[in-house]
Amino acid sequence: ICYSFSDTISAKIQELFKIDSKSGEIRTAGALDFEDVQSYDLEIEVRDQGWPPLSSHCRVELEVLDVND
Repeated sequence: ICYSFSDTISAKIQELFKIDSKSGEIRTAGALDFEDVQSYDLEIEVRDQGWPPLSSHCRVELEVLDVND
C-alpha cells in the first residue's frame, strides 16, 4: 500500500506537511502559524500494488492551536 497527498492538495500545503508513503504517517515539514491559518483539510489517497491498482481516499482535518496566548 502506498499513501500520498491527493492531486487536489496545493504545492504550498505539500511543503508544510510530509506523508510517509509506507505508513501513512503525516508530519509537519514547515512552521505552522495560527494567525495565518487555523485549520487544514488534507485529502489523502492510498493505492495498492495490484493489477489494476485499487485506490481509496480520506480527508484529514488538522486544527492548529494558538500556543502563544
